[in-house]
Amino acid sequence: MKKSVLFFVLIIFSTVLFAQAKEEQAVAQVVEKLRQAMVDADQKTMESLVSDKLSYGHSPGFVEDKKVFIQNIMNNKSDFVTMDLTNQTISISDNVAIVRHKLDAKTNNDGVAGEAHLLVLMVWQKIGGQWKLLARQAVKQPVAP
Repeated sequence: MKKSVLFFVLIIFSTVLFAQAKEEQAVAQVVEKLRQAMVDADQKTMESLVSDKLSYGHSPGFVEDKKVFIQNIMNNKSDFVTMDLTNQTISISDNVAIVRHKLDAKTNNDGVAGEAHLLVLMVWQKIGGQWKLLARQAVKQPVAP
């Protein structure tokens, strides 16, 4: 009897872990799709991945809504030539995912070449079976002494 209960508990635990890993993979995929859409200035893809309630915070402190975020990518006010995301972690609780990563990018904002080195926090929410970016906040990476 004890072996049956233990076996049953192990099956349930394995199923939960598998489901969690599958959701983390789905979130990682939408983060990558958004990264690529921002580099490519792909308006349709960005609109499909971003919540209408988006709060998009930049490291200097200003915040954009969905319309302004996408508009600034499309008019090259925010122009990512390259964007690399590293050290990514994903934590899921119910229908909310917290994503953190390091962002290193080459930019060409308003035609001025530059670089961005940021630590980013993203909040994704699963709405109607799809993960949507609800909030994002970036801070500048600390400079080592």
